[in-house]
Amino acid sequence: MGLVSEENQKGTAGRSGPESGDELQTPVLRISQLDALELDSALEQLVWTQFSQCFQNCRPGLLTPLEPELRALLQLLLWRFTLFSSSATVGQSLLSLHYHNTFSSSPRYRPLSRRQKLGLALLTAGPRWLKERSHSLLLCLGLNTGGPVSERDSGLLQKGLRSCLNLISCIAQLASLINFLVFLRKGCHPVLAERIVGAQAVFTKPNVVRDITYQYMNRELLWHGFAEFLIFLLPLINTRKLKATVYSIVFGGGSADGEGGRDVHGVWKECGLCGEWPTMPHTVGCQHVFCYYCIKSHIIADACLTCPKCGAEAGQPEPVKIEVEMTGRQ
Repeated sequence: MGLVSEENQKGTAGRSGPESGDELQTPVLRISQLDALELDSALEQLVWTQFSQCFQNCRPGLLTPLEPELRALLQLLLWRFTLFSSSATVGQSLLSLHYHNTFSSSPRYRPLSRRQKLGLALLTAGPRWLKERSHSLLLCLGLNTGGPVSERDSGLLQKGLRSCLNLISCIAQLASLINFLVFLRKGCHPVLAERIVGAQAVFTKPNVVRDITYQYMNRELLWHGFAEFLIFLLPLINTRKLKATVYSIVFGGGSADGEGGRDVHGVWKECGLCGEWPTMPHTVGCQHVFCYYCIKSHIIADACLTCPKCGAEAGQPEPVKIEVEMTGRQ
């Protein structure tokens, strides 16, 4: 305990963090703590992407057998150069946060001890690695059918261990859920590992002031509200019917009649929806022809379908009937 106190005093003396109990009373926003976790996760993914690109010219699947160990190793390296040295992750540093030792009885800021930092790293990287390697560990212990024990005992033992691992995993997930609900209620410890080791996020600078003006916040709220209104409104608008109405107003209503007065083969040479030669041509009550599958799928999707060419209301599709007159030579 004496060594831990000396380390805490040294860490406090060499850090420009809060030094009075009043400064720790400023609560950290919940969204800031969650943003710090998201930034840490994005950094881990970025480091893994850069690391995997170093082996892109090697044979495919080279890193797959050792991927859990490599991810854990990279995560421990990040822990060594961020949390271990400064009691703050990269995401927390960007948001002017760092960890405070809640187990300390002093009202002033106290950094995490070595034991707390090590426990936080193990509780973060360990369960993920164990979850990804649980099946391989069972095989390495000789619990498969070809192991040193009999086939029946091996199967029962393997089934029992798997059930225990699944139960432990469910309990851990339930505990994480309860911890997150408590975090939403009280605003401390968004991750269960932080609550176990006694690490709480606090501000690194006293009297932190939001540099966001009310005008900016009002503008953002206005645009978000307008975007949500458009998302709600646009699916209710029949754009096809609106387009046909505008087309008929701009180009006149006689275009459809003039089109119908032309040769029937000229009118029926293309589908009114896809523009190709109509397959199994059908009509919906106007002078235009459509492929059967085109018009049927659009009627199923839109009960109030209108013709995209003339804007007429579409009825039930009917096959086109063409009278062909055969004339022979004498």
